[in-house]
Amino acid sequence: MTIHTIKAWGISVSLDLTVGHIADMVVEGGGRQLKPLHRAPWVDAGETLPDNLPEGTVRLSGDFLCAPFSRSDVEEAPLHGWPANSAWDVVESVATDDGWRAVYRLRHKVMGASVDKILTLRDGHPFLYQEHVFSGGHGAISVAHHPMTAMMGGGRLAFSQKRFAATLDDPLEPDPVRGRFLLAYPARSADLGRFPAAGGGTLDLTEYRMDDRREDFITLVEADHGGPGWTALARQAEDDLVLVLKNPAELPITMLWFSNGGRDYAPWSGRHLGVLGIEDGRAAVGHAASIGGNWLRREGVATAFALDESQSVSFRHVIGAMPLSGGEPPQAVTTADGRIRLVTGGAAREVPFDSDFLRIGQPVAA
Repeated sequence: MTIHTIKAWGISVSLDLTVGHIADMVVEGGGRQLKPLHRAPWVDAGETLPDNLPEGTVRLSGDFLCAPFSRSDVEEAPLHGWPANSAWDVVESVATDDGWRAVYRLRHKVMGASVDKILTLRDGHPFLYQEHVFSGGHGAISVAHHPMTAMMGGGRLAFSQKRFAATLDDPLEPDPVRGRFLLAYPARSADLGRFPAAGGGTLDLTEYRMDDRREDFITLVEADHGGPGWTALARQAEDDLVLVLKNPAELPITMLWFSNGGRDYAPWSGRHLGVLGIEDGRAAVGHAASIGGNWLRREGVATAFALDESQSVSFRHVIGAMPLSGGEPPQAVTTADGRIRLVTGGAAREVPFDSDFLRIGQPVAA
C-alpha cells in the first residue's frame, strides 16, 4: 500500500507513503468536489524519466515537508531532504469524536531526529490541519511546507501583511535555452503590486496570468501583525478559493514558486502549467545557508529550528478550499471561537475552523 487515505465529513486526504507527498485532497462544497492541490502530470503517466531525478520530483504532488529546504549540503540527502524523498510509515490512523487523525513516521532520521507527520481532519471543516514533530537530534534544521495548487485560467492572490518581497541573486532558469523568468533578480519591494520585472517596469505579484510563461521564485517576509499568516488564491476557472495558513512565529516567510511552462527540459517539458507553490517556511535556500549567515537572518528572520537530544520541536500548518463566486480573494482573514472569517469588500463569510490550532501568541522553540 503506497497511498493512505483519511476521511471526515466533507473532506478526504491521501498521502503517498513512498515520499510523504499529499497525493490528493478533496473538499466537498457547494455541491461540488474541490481539488486544491496539484499533482505533476508525469507522476502516474508511466513514462520514462531522467534517471538523475530526486524521488520527490518523480512523485511531485500536493504538499510535502522540506527538511532542509532546497539543498541538503550539511547532511547528505536529496533536494528538500529525506522527508520529501523517502518512505513514511503509518503509526496511527483512527476516527475521533469529530473526524479523523493519522500519525506517520519518516523511516530516515534528519540530523539524528525522528520526524512525525500528524494529519487531522474535522467533520464539516474544509481544512487539512498538519503538524510536524522533530524529536531529539542535533544541530539545526531548516523547514518548509511545499503546497502546490494549479489553475486552468489563472487567479488572484491576497496575503496577510508582509514587510517586503525579495528575489534571490539569480533566477531559477537563467539559461534561455532551458527556460525563462519574468521577475528581476535580485530585487526587493514593499509593494506586492509593483515588483521589479526583468525587462524593466513592474509586475503585480497578486495576479497569476496564464499567458506569462515563467519560472519564478520570490520570498515574502511576514510583518508583525499579531494574527495568522495567510495566503489566499481565488482560482478563476475553478471558481474556488484556496487558503493556506500558518503561525508566523513558527514559519516567518512565504516563498512563492510561479511554475507556468517556464522549464523546457524533462520532465517539465513546458507542460507544468498554472502551478503556484505557496511554501511557508523557516529557511533560507540550502541547509548550510539556513544555519549560517544569510540575508534573512540579517533582517532578523529566523531560518532554522535548533534540535536537542532531550527535546522536541513542532510546527503547524493549514490548507483549505471552499467555493467562491466573484473571483476576488479576501482582504482580511481572522480566526476566533471555532470560526474563520473572510472579508471581501463589504461582505463577510464565516466557516468552521479550529481557531486554537495554530497557537498564535504562544512561545515558539528557537
